[in-house]
Amino acid sequence: MKSHLAFSQLLLFAAAACLADSPKPNRDPQNAATDKGTSVAAYKDVANRIIDASLKKNDAWKKMEELCDGIGHRLSGSKSLDQAIAWALDTLKADGQENVRGEKVMIPRWVRGNESAKMIAPREFDLHMVGLGMSVGTPPEGITASVVCACDEEEFETHCKDATGKIVLFNNPMQVYDPAHGSGYGSAVRFRGKGPSMASSAGAVACLVRSVTAHSLRSPHTGATRYEEGVRPIPAAAISTEDADFIHRLLKKGEDVKVHLKMDARNEGLVESANVVAELVGREKPEEVLVIGGHIDSWDVGTGAHDDAGGCVIAMEAINVLRKLDLRPRRTIRVVLWTNEENGLAGGKKYAADHAAELKNHVGAIEADSGVFSPRGLGVDHKDDPTMKRASEQLRDILSLLKTLNATHVAEGWGGADIGPMKQSGVVLMGFEVEGSKYFNYHHSHADTLDKIDPRELSECVAAMAVVSYVIADMPGRLGE
Repeated sequence: MKSHLAFSQLLLFAAAACLADSPKPNRDPQNAATDKGTSVAAYKDVANRIIDASLKKNDAWKKMEELCDGIGHRLSGSKSLDQAIAWALDTLKADGQENVRGEKVMIPRWVRGNESAKMIAPREFDLHMVGLGMSVGTPPEGITASVVCACDEEEFETHCKDATGKIVLFNNPMQVYDPAHGSGYGSAVRFRGKGPSMASSAGAVACLVRSVTAHSLRSPHTGATRYEEGVRPIPAAAISTEDADFIHRLLKKGEDVKVHLKMDARNEGLVESANVVAELVGREKPEEVLVIGGHIDSWDVGTGAHDDAGGCVIAMEAINVLRKLDLRPRRTIRVVLWTNEENGLAGGKKYAADHAAELKNHVGAIEADSGVFSPRGLGVDHKDDPTMKRASEQLRDILSLLKTLNATHVAEGWGGADIGPMKQSGVVLMGFEVEGSKYFNYHHSHADTLDKIDPRELSECVAAMAVVSYVIADMPGRLGE
C-alpha cells in the first residue's frame, strides 16, 4: 500500500536523527544542586520548579488536540495510526528532543467493517453492539440464532454446555468502583478474552459479551478477544449492559430470544508500523536509561483520548518541560510510544527484543495507561521481591515530593502491559497511577474523546511524570539497589 511505502521512508529518515552527536554534560547550577547527595530532600526545590512550570504553561493540551481531534482513532494497522506515528516523530523533533526515531514493528491489521446486531424475537429491537477486536466475521448474510445466557463459568456449565447452533451471551456484571479496591475490571474482562472460545467449544455459532463497564448509557465497549488453539473461531461482539440485562430478563421469563448478528470483520495479516522513540540524553551516564511512555495505538471507537493518547502526551510533555527548564539528569530519559498494545502487544515485545542487550542498563520503565485524571502515584513491580520492596520504599520517598498533587501512593505488584516484556530482564516496572473512578466509563467506547479530559488534570499528570522521571534518572544510585 502507498501509505506503508511512505511510512517506511519516514522511518529511514527518522532513524538518521540517531547519528547526531549527544549533547555535552550540562554542569549548570540547576544540575549541580542535585549532586550534593542521595537525599530526596535535595530535590525539593527542583521538584517545585517542575511542578510550577508544568501547571503554569505546557503544550500537552495542544498535543492532545492535534492527536485526538486532528487524527482521531489509531487502530492497529490503520492509515490513521501511520499518521499518528508520523505526527509524533515530527512533534518530538520540533520540541528539540534527541535521537528521535521510529523502530520498526510488524503488527496485525484487523478491519472492523460494517456490523450490527438485532433482536428479531420475541420482538424486533436494535441492540447496541460493537465487535470485539480480532474477531472473525459472520457469513455475508449474517447469523440468526437463539440465545442462551450465563453469568459465570458455573452457569455456563449448567445452561450452555450444549449450545449447538446457538448464540451464547456472557452477562457478567462489572463491580462498581471502590476507592479501597479499585475497579472490577480484572475479573469482569475474562469473558471478553476467553468467552468466544468457551462458546465455540460448546457448539455455539456466535458469542456476545456484556460490555466491561460498571456505568453505561447504552454504550458498548470493545476490546480484544482471543481464540484458543484448535478451537473454531466464531464471531464475537460486546453489547451494552442494558441490552445484556434485557435479553437475560426475557430468557428468565422463558422467552425464545433470537438475534441476527452481522459482522464484516476480517484480519488482513501483518503490516509495518513502529515504536516512536525520543530521548533527553543523560549528562553523566547516558548509557543508563529510564523509559517512560504509553501506547500510541487505540481502538477505532472514540478517539482514544484516555486510552492512550493521554499517556503518550504525558511522557512527551514531561521531557519537554525538563528541556525547557534546562534540567538534564545524570541518566537518559527515553520516551517510547508503543504500537499495537490493544490487540497484540507487538510493540512492547519488539522493544524488549530489540533492546535486549541494553536492558541491564535500564534503571526503570514507567507506563502511563490508566487514563488522564488526577495523579495518585505509582505501581511498582519486579521479578525479584526484595528488589521490588527496595524500589517501593525509594519511590515512597520520591513521591513525597508530589504532596501538593496528592500523588504519593505506591502500590506493589503492577507495572504495565507494554513494559511487561522487560520484567524478566530485571527492569523495575512502574505503572503511572491516577484517580480511577471514571476511567472504565469511557474505556474502549465511542465516549473516549477529548472532552472527557480535564486540562488541569492533564497538566498535573505532566508535572508528576516530569518530577518522578527526573529524580529517578538523576539520583546517584539506581532504583531498587
